[in-house]
Amino acid sequence: MLSRIDLTSQTLDDYSAVLPRGRFDVSHALEVVRPLCDAVRDEGEAALLRFSEEFDHVIPADLRVPASALEAALARLDPGVRTAIEISIERRRTVCEQIETEPTYRSVELAPGAVVGNALIPVQRVGLYVPGGLAPLASSVVMNVVPAQVAGVDTLAVATPPQAEFDGLPHPVTLATCALLGVEEVYAVGGAQAIAMFAHGVPGLCKRVDLVTGPGNIYVVAAKRWLRGVVGIDAEAGPTEIAVIADETADPGFVAADLISQAEHDPMAGSVLITDSRTLADQVCDEIEAQVTRLDTEERLRIALSGAQSGIVLVRDMNQGVDVANAYAAEHLEIQTADAAALAQRIHNAGAIFVGRYAPVPLGDYSAGSTHVLPTGGAARYSSGLTVRSFMKSVHIIDYSRAALSAIGQGIMDFAHAEQLPGHSAAIEVRLEEER
Repeated sequence: MLSRIDLTSQTLDDYSAVLPRGRFDVSHALEVVRPLCDAVRDEGEAALLRFSEEFDHVIPADLRVPASALEAALARLDPGVRTAIEISIERRRTVCEQIETEPTYRSVELAPGAVVGNALIPVQRVGLYVPGGLAPLASSVVMNVVPAQVAGVDTLAVATPPQAEFDGLPHPVTLATCALLGVEEVYAVGGAQAIAMFAHGVPGLCKRVDLVTGPGNIYVVAAKRWLRGVVGIDAEAGPTEIAVIADETADPGFVAADLISQAEHDPMAGSVLITDSRTLADQVCDEIEAQVTRLDTEERLRIALSGAQSGIVLVRDMNQGVDVANAYAAEHLEIQTADAAALAQRIHNAGAIFVGRYAPVPLGDYSAGSTHVLPTGGAARYSSGLTVRSFMKSVHIIDYSRAALSAIGQGIMDFAHAEQLPGHSAAIEVRLEEER
């Protein structure tokens, strides 16, 4: 099922061009979402209802989910699932509070009376998108809401697709998770139209937001790109992906199960094994074939695992394996080697790193305490996952006395004239003249 790329005889400066990766053409999807977003801006609720019928095949009785529906969903939630969600919330909140927060104000006195401070100020209103297509990702509610709450965001709104099988309400587990987190503003709106609703606002229904976060399909991503500038966005996330670095000590059954776990998300999901062991590669392929046939998602898995975005990369040794992993910059990177912890220290590019055989990606998807909203498509080379910091703005506060300005005023004036900006110089000069 998995194709193979043999790099054992090659040494490249950049391996990224030869590694498995699918196409994710957001620009093509833009042509679809532009008129849709404009319709939401111009028509409001009427457009939302029309698109709900067209894309979700149901018209919600209420676009904003009533409080009674949230309460009912929580009351009906399976006790075991509720406990699991509560653990997920507790652990994510602990990580947010203990290692993702930082002082909200710091300052440095550069000279007597010359103080520059940096304030971290939470975004005031955030729209959180939760997918509900192939899989209703209630776990994404936790991953979006908890860091926003810890950051101190004033108001949070969640949008997630209505479901025909639940009479136009979103999936009940998603609603119950919102209720557990105390989120009262929930909309039965999905897809690109949800992003447009958040960006433009809909009079009488939903106030516009300052920032939109959360994963989604290609049309959600395209809407984010189109509306960026009207509203802030977290990232343009593509299909999920996993890379596993494994040597002869790895358990082939574990590796196969982990590659399958991410392929299950989407036919476009990528699963890549990087190994210096041909024996392990063969064993993993056998395990995948055996395990896939036992799962209800077999058809989706076969498409994803046989696609151009998935494969096995054979390397000479783990040194080359590290180079390949850094070039691939996986959303999720597992390390199942004899020296997993030491090897993890050499990884520069990954959304999240899972160390050892007992830290599979699904642990991070639900209850590790880490974020599962991570950069995809190689974006881990330059960006990070969704954390408390994602919901805060950095604002410099400049406080200079007259004496502090005077001490460097002439230099500023000279600099301004060098840039042919005399008005800048004048703003300093008028203050220096005042002192005389």
